[in-house]
Amino acid sequence: MSTSQNPQPDKAKTTCSNWFASWFDSPYYHILYKERNYREAQIFMDNLTHYLNLPEQAKVLDLACGKGRHSIYLNQLGYDVLGVDLSENSIATASKNTNDTLHFKVHDMREPFKEKFDAIFNLFTSFGYFESDDDHLKTLIAIKESLTEYGFGVIDFMNVNQVLATLVPEETKSVDGIDFHIKRYHAEGYIFKEISFTDQGQDYHFTEKVRAFTLQDFQSLMEQAGIYLLDIFGDYKLKKFHKTDSERLIMIFK
Repeated sequence: MSTSQNPQPDKAKTTCSNWFASWFDSPYYHILYKERNYREAQIFMDNLTHYLNLPEQAKVLDLACGKGRHSIYLNQLGYDVLGVDLSENSIATASKNTNDTLHFKVHDMREPFKEKFDAIFNLFTSFGYFESDDDHLKTLIAIKESLTEYGFGVIDFMNVNQVLATLVPEETKSVDGIDFHIKRYHAEGYIFKEISFTDQGQDYHFTEKVRAFTLQDFQSLMEQAGIYLLDIFGDYKLKKFHKTDSERLIMIFK
């Protein structure tokens, strides 16, 4: 499915299986999502690290870290953090915050690390981007192989059942003088978000495409990966997961 930038969005789209490579590297991605609730995200990090009872100076991997905001906060909590992302532009920005216990690098999440981590966090629906479920399985195996013996993996994903029940088919968001026209739909096992806009006389079109994994889908993949699912939460306050109305699907495993 497409997501390359397209100067004529109403005409045939250029296909790009790795849609995330172009969209996440685009400055417009960060403009559109600049209003995200980062205080809520910090509360989530507080709750999560307290629940996991991570040791002081634990080694934490922030997998698909974007510009590193959450890596930076985890580092402020006292952890030795590595933030990785496929977007070179995001890592270039994040790297400005590097210190002795905070580092960033470009990395493909399907590849395991030689070093081991006490915790690996994959946050805010940063999973399910690939065309093939074999690649999603590779990612889970890579996470498992990169954990210490007593380490924990965490995937924070959307609750697909709740998302589909409340899906807004079309809307327009105006941010920094740009009108982002957004269409959402569910097809072929994926949730699509098509984003069209014009800036400085240039038309753009991107498509987000995320696999509509349910808890049962994750359980199947984790079983194949040899992963043990320890706990499941439904929001950032770590309340119990409810299939129909929880906002998030947060899975703790090892």
